[in-house]
Amino acid sequence: MKSYGSEWKRRIKAGEFLVGGHIFLPNPAMAEAMACFGYEYLWIDGEHGSYDKEALLAHITAVNGAGAGAFVRVTANEPALIKPALEMGPDGIIVPMVNTAAEAAAFISACTYPPKGTRGFGPRRASHYGVMSDKEYLETIDDSLVKMVQIEHREAAEHIDDILDVQGIDAVVLGPYDFSGSMGLLGQLQHPDVLAKIELVLKGCKARKIPCGFSVGSANTDYLRYWLDKNIDFIFCGDDISFVKSGTEATHKKISDLRNKK
Repeated sequence: MKSYGSEWKRRIKAGEFLVGGHIFLPNPAMAEAMACFGYEYLWIDGEHGSYDKEALLAHITAVNGAGAGAFVRVTANEPALIKPALEMGPDGIIVPMVNTAAEAAAFISACTYPPKGTRGFGPRRASHYGVMSDKEYLETIDDSLVKMVQIEHREAAEHIDDILDVQGIDAVVLGPYDFSGSMGLLGQLQHPDVLAKIELVLKGCKARKIPCGFSVGSANTDYLRYWLDKNIDFIFCGDDISFVKSGTEATHKKISDLRNKK
């Protein structure tokens, strides 16, 4: 199977700007369709999506089968949640709400085999169901898996230097909506105080050459332009539910307009 995680790292290092999307709906056909529609990387949302383990595996295989990389956001920074997701062979693993260096270190440890980490050994799809030897799998897993921490709280911005000093973090993804909520400004993504705090994170990442990007829904053009001008490295933008909503609303409006012109 193709290593989309290794490819993601290579392309980011080469200076490419990468665009991904989000999947929330539980039918893997939607994930497959999103990949067919042009997304090269898809964020399968285990935090807010309604997935059990079987559905999560189906989504990963559907995304990969359609020629895209599968990134899984787990529900929480817990080894019992991270380990089974890793055994399914995602190309990237995302942990939400990392606020301290200790939390970042715990995440990296849960993703890494001894002696560097504490991950228990038992890959299934991750080692191509045993087609890869244990030796080959262990030699390649660190390169093929993107370990991404999500920064989405003002506390994290205050500890960002310590967080970024944790070895093994491949990328940082910003969650501006929850970030604004942590400042008592929920939904005010363009509030100057929110922007200033988030820029501290981006500045820290740039200083350490750690890729930094955004996870946003259907953000407005001005907001997207603001962060693109700050030279973020990647973005996950748009999701299946929003696209169905916007398409439905546009169709109803078109029919209504045509009927009113009779």
